Amino acid sequence: MKKNIALVAGGYSGEYVISVQSAETIQKNLDSSKYEVYKIIVTREGWRHTAADGTVCEIDKNDFSLTIGGNKIKFDAVFIGIHGTPGEDGRLQGYFEMLDIPYTSCGMVTSALTFNKSYCNKVVAALDVVNVSKSVHIFRDQPHDPAAILQELRLPVFVKPAEGGSSIGMSKVKTAEELPAAIEKAFKEDSQVLIEEFIKGRELTIGLYRANGVLNVLPITEVVSSKEFFDYEAKYTPGVSNEITPAPVPDDITALVQQTASTLYNKLNCKGITRIDFIYEEATGKLYFLEANTMPGQSENSLVPQQVRAAGKTLQAFYGEVLEECMKK
Repeated sequence: MKKNIALVAGGYSGEYVISVQSAETIQKNLDSSKYEVYKIIVTREGWRHTAADGTVCEIDKNDFSLTIGGNKIKFDAVFIGIHGTPGEDGRLQGYFEMLDIPYTSCGMVTSALTFNKSYCNKVVAALDVVNVSKSVHIFRDQPHDPAAILQELRLPVFVKPAEGGSSIGMSKVKTAEELPAAIEKAFKEDSQVLIEEFIKGRELTIGLYRANGVLNVLPITEVVSSKEFFDYEAKYTPGVSNEITPAPVPDDITALVQQTASTLYNKLNCKGITRIDFIYEEATGKLYFLEANTMPGQSENSLVPQQVRAAGKTLQAFYGEVLEECMKK
């Protein structure tokens, strides 16, 4: 018997389009001999599946089921493919936990924590396993003073929405005069903003996942952007950034990144596919934590699929392992 799998995509954020692209890759690479996959597009207007004949079916949110042609379909597991809210921030995770439906991502608490870059930074700093850039966390409904912020931090700084992905609303600020506009830009995306000191170094990112009870560490990617930083355009426009997998770094740095990422994956209680981003500061030999991405992009050219292929594995085998792991009781 094939297992019924719900592949949820879309979401409520500016990452909707990227999420739909990720879901296309996932669906194409899930073994059709093992899984009956139903893609569910989640929007604020509804959670809907479009059947092969074009019929649009609404999810019954009482038990997360579909009724197609009079047949009620319940799911053995959910493959979460939503970047941003509600699929990356713990909301869907809590919902599926209450319904006792297995799902592929981190749990509710870990998802919510890692989704907020500022709170995640505080927890990671307390773990004392990697350096964390100095930062200030501000809120839209609380007063803040740009001059006072720059007394705590040295320029340049990054200004970014505390909860958001794909570098939407993010700015690199080099002068005091640029800071107010950058804060305003970030507040258009979120009610919380993180301002952190820029660390000059090599951007190294690594995917991890657990399969058959074993934590698998994928090859490292080095991201070299022709832009000031790895912004939305650099991430999703071919040719704007150069992503090198495996990263051309010495064995000792490779070991440092792999070990640090593995420790963070375990200490943060991650599940499923997580990609952890770092900056390696060559001048000091220090490794800095950037963020933990619990729903990394899965489009064909995204970083994790690149790393899976570099590891000599097919995406079909990879997604199958991730799915089977989440269904273990």
